[in-house]
Amino acid sequence: MVVEDGMHSFIPPDRFFPYLTWTEIQQMPNKDNVVLLQPVGTIEQHGPHLPLVVDAAIATAVMGKATERLEPDIPAYVLPTLCYGKSNEHWHFPGTVTLSAHTLIATLMEVGESLYRAGFRKFALVNGHGGQPQIMEIVARDLHQRYEDFMVFPLFVWRVPNLPIDLLTSKEAELGIHAGDAETSVLLSILPDQVRMEQAATEYPQELPQSSVLSMEGQLPFAWTTRDLSQSGVLGDPTVATKEKGDRFLEALTTGWVQVIQDIYHFQQPKAWKKI
Repeated sequence: MVVEDGMHSFIPPDRFFPYLTWTEIQQMPNKDNVVLLQPVGTIEQHGPHLPLVVDAAIATAVMGKATERLEPDIPAYVLPTLCYGKSNEHWHFPGTVTLSAHTLIATLMEVGESLYRAGFRKFALVNGHGGQPQIMEIVARDLHQRYEDFMVFPLFVWRVPNLPIDLLTSKEAELGIHAGDAETSVLLSILPDQVRMEQAATEYPQELPQSSVLSMEGQLPFAWTTRDLSQSGVLGDPTVATKEKGDRFLEALTTGWVQVIQDIYHFQQPKAWKKI
């Protein structure tokens, strides 16, 4: 059976790292500045209306759109998306598949070391899940500490400038952190057939501390699992999501990531110690 779409999913085939041969990698010029992008997602519950693949799908789609728009003379390749992540805050909901922090750190460390051995020196972790940025930061610091000429970037797919946050209500922008308006809208843009809008229901975090410096997220957070805050697994309002809003979010994310990849390509590691 011939699979028409191949294995590259949203990624342009000429930007998909696994389609290269070992000899092409061996002979690749300017490997010090080639940008390698590792999308990291999760397989975790996103309420009754969204599939488990949301975080992985968004990270992959954004990398595909951005590398498609990238100038051809900027060498950048996307690695296969690591769909499994650290999702233990969702593990009370059936279908969630989670790795431990130790396993995810070890996996990303070994991926990075493999790429370093091949001669690459710029490696971006493109995280799509709000529950694991600390993992990306630990891996990036440890890889750079181990290989001082390895430039590693612990990035979050949503954290680029000029996102159209005005599309969200103020309450949604503050509390709609999971399976709400933004994620549902983007899924309506990239995987509309996998969204069950008839099952969408609004649920905001319950029983948060009032008149306290402690918060669910932010500078002074408390630890929580999703079932502490939500019965449905949703934290936000997906009922107002639309494809049009998703298109606007996706366009802003794409534009932002084109700039990020360009900046990584031109980046050089600071070396103040050489001046001593």
